[in-house]
Amino acid sequence: MNVMRGATAYGRGAGAYARVGVESGVMSASPHQLITMLFDGAIASIRAARIQMQDGNIPEKGKAISKAMDIVNNGLAAALDAERGGEIAERLASLYDYISRLLLAANLHNDEKSLDEAEALLEDVSAAWREIGEQQTQTAVA
Repeated sequence: MNVMRGATAYGRGAGAYARVGVESGVMSASPHQLITMLFDGAIASIRAARIQMQDGNIPEKGKAISKAMDIVNNGLAAALDAERGGEIAERLASLYDYISRLLLAANLHNDEKSLDEAEALLEDVSAAWREIGEQQTQTAVA
């Protein structure tokens, strides 16, 4: 029993340490880096949902998908600036809506293919976003 309590305390301590690290990263991140973190979080949540789905852990699958949907809807989509972003922002809003619908279908029907498609789409946009950040950094240095 003492071993379990120690392991639980360690898990709580490690979780607290990780939260501090994430919070510190968020506080020092640029707006571009914050969006990158949102992509990473959504993709990680989709991967966690896939594992839970494969294990048959329906409640945890639902939590992971809900987290991914929250990041897509209240993070990525909410960060779009329709006025300044024009057609690109409009297209991204449509894409994020489609990704949310894929995630909903994956949750309702235990559809791993919908998770795969949502992850692939987020990976593509994330890669483009990272490339923009690299170009901005190179331009600023030059």
